Amino acid sequence: MTSKDQVFENIKKTGLLGLIGNTPMIKVESLSKLTGRDIFMKCENFNPGGTIKDRPALYMVAKAIADGRLKPGMTIVEGTAGNTGIGLAMVGQCLGYKVIVVLPKGQDPSKLKNLALYGAEIVETDAVMYPDEKHFFLVGKKIGTSSPDYWWANQFDNPDNWGSHYETTAPEMWKQLDGKIDHLVCAAGSSGTIAGVSKFFKEKNPAIKVTLVDPHGSGLCANVHKKTWDVDGTYTMAEGVGITRPTENWAAASVDDAFTLPDQALTSLAYWIRHKEGLVMGMSSMLNLSGAFRTALKSPKGSRLVTFMCDGGDRATGKMYSSEFLKEKNLDPKILSDQELVKYFESL
Repeated sequence: MTSKDQVFENIKKTGLLGLIGNTPMIKVESLSKLTGRDIFMKCENFNPGGTIKDRPALYMVAKAIADGRLKPGMTIVEGTAGNTGIGLAMVGQCLGYKVIVVLPKGQDPSKLKNLALYGAEIVETDAVMYPDEKHFFLVGKKIGTSSPDYWWANQFDNPDNWGSHYETTAPEMWKQLDGKIDHLVCAAGSSGTIAGVSKFFKEKNPAIKVTLVDPHGSGLCANVHKKTWDVDGTYTMAEGVGITRPTENWAAASVDDAFTLPDQALTSLAYWIRHKEGLVMGMSSMLNLSGAFRTALKSPKGSRLVTFMCDGGDRATGKMYSSEFLKEKNLDPKILSDQELVKYFESL
């Protein structure tokens, strides 16, 4: 092991950071019974920062320190509409780095509170479409590359993002399910998760099917089917999920199929699954589970599908679990019967 590798390994084991990874896997009993297919979720909300983004945050920072790109006294900068900023803020706090997070206005208030708890400096931008110069990514890049004292994490194009999932998340899942996996269903934001896990799975078993579930307003589904970027940028429920442009991490993903789901699907399943199993999770997690449920209904009986609980419901109290927000967006939280739920998802 080189000295650089040793530095990287030592950082990964530092204090709280040593708790990142090795998260549990659960079988979603109600949906598995309802569909006749086994649906599993990797519980990434068990990471110390509460989300799957702890993994790439740790890897990107640790690799940059080991390579000498991130030195003591420098500031970490990232543009994010999801949980990566919180992960970087936690990692930075643990290792003694200041963190600046640039994000679009309108994010769930709970995320802003978590960023503040970890001491991050928050810069809010207008919620505009890329490539508008006020887009959070471009503002973050401008700040992050403006000074030699700043390190621009660049999660969308940083290979250490998908590398964290290839090296840790995917092997854990493979072991937990004894390699008995027929289908990976996953949403994508930075695309690190779907890239790293799909690459590992396909190397182990090329027959494993990988399906992207995309929110309306994203361009990823169109890119899978038509190799274009047909977007309108109108996001409602999802935060940090779906993109409207090519990135290095997305280019590394191996995806067989893709489809979009409306916000009502996420809402209907969120309130049904809370009622059935007490499962309360964030919006990207509900997109994943909704995608896995729809995919299961269209898969052969006995199939085994896996997806991710990226974060918990504490990150969605201002939207998914807010009656005021749902009313404003004309979303109905009514708990459907089993038959109504199946019929609705089969129609999507």
